[in-house]
Amino acid sequence: MNRGAQAVVVMLLGGAVLRATWADVYLRYVKQGLRPFLIAAGLLLVTTAVMTLIYELRDMHRPADHPDDDDHGHAHGGPVVGWLLLLPAFGLLMIVPPALGADTAARAGSALSSIEDTAYPPLPPGDPAKLTLLEYGYRAVYDSGRTLRDREIQLTGFIATGPDGQPMLARIILACCAADGVPIKIGLRGDVPRLASDTWVQVQGRWIPHTAKDPVNDSDIPYLEVDIWQKISPPAEQYE
Repeated sequence: MNRGAQAVVVMLLGGAVLRATWADVYLRYVKQGLRPFLIAAGLLLVTTAVMTLIYELRDMHRPADHPDDDDHGHAHGGPVVGWLLLLPAFGLLMIVPPALGADTAARAGSALSSIEDTAYPPLPPGDPAKLTLLEYGYRAVYDSGRTLRDREIQLTGFIATGPDGQPMLARIILACCAADGVPIKIGLRGDVPRLASDTWVQVQGRWIPHTAKDPVNDSDIPYLEVDIWQKISPPAEQYE
């Protein structure tokens, strides 16, 4: 692989990163807050590739009696293994993997595995109160539902199978990227949607003083009494 081919590979890789970022495909891999860093990295790769190609074309038109400064010319190529860099580039360009979902929720323990020693402020006025699954879980488990009582709560997530074999609501939480994703799980009672796993739903209901143990890591899974639910399209940002 000569220098020109290396530049082309780097340009394809940078372009793939930029395309994935522009099309929101990157949200399948990392958190939304990392978007500026991905754009910067993609632009840096493309700029480096363009500059390399410019220098390569300039050297091609250099007279033969003006060899490169290192007296080795530019005919020597890099290792052939460099072509393997095309694989992640083509992967980003041609393959859109699904986000982590019900399978991850079944294999990994709930994120509610440590006590959050904090004061929970009252929910904002108006029903339903829209909460993330993690917010609801902490308030339900570690605050004994104090701020959730007598309130209608709205949660959004995908359907997974709970420890009791019944449907539950889940969502994957990322610290940085999909490799460290862990699920947050909320059990469902009442008007429970009977849908296939990984189906996205929005549910509205009330906190109930009931929990179950996650068989994976023995953490508490809080429950919600469902009054209303509706099937929705998967959001662009599927991770919490």
